Amino acid sequence: MQPTAIEHTHMLQAWSDGDASALERLTPIVYAELHRIARRNLAREREGHLLQPSALVNEAYVRLLGDAPIEWANRAHFFAFSARLMRQILID
Repeated sequence: MQPTAIEHTHMLQAWSDGDASALERLTPIVYAELHRIARRNLAREREGHLLQPSALVNEAYVRLLGDAPIEWANRAHFFAFSARLMRQILID
């Protein structure tokens, strides 16, 4: 059963507070949406782009883990930030 938006928010906030187990629970739940966002971003790129959606998600994930912890307001904040991060990766 998929967690509710409130449960997502609680897991995001727990992750922000340093709870590694929250990140482990959250990752498989948000992966499909992150992959959809990556496909949408890549559809706007030139034909024959070498980066695949999974690679873009993985790069964004690495950057999310490597940066300073972010205080997530809610799941919409997380997905908006992730989408912006993916766009920035494509620009770089």
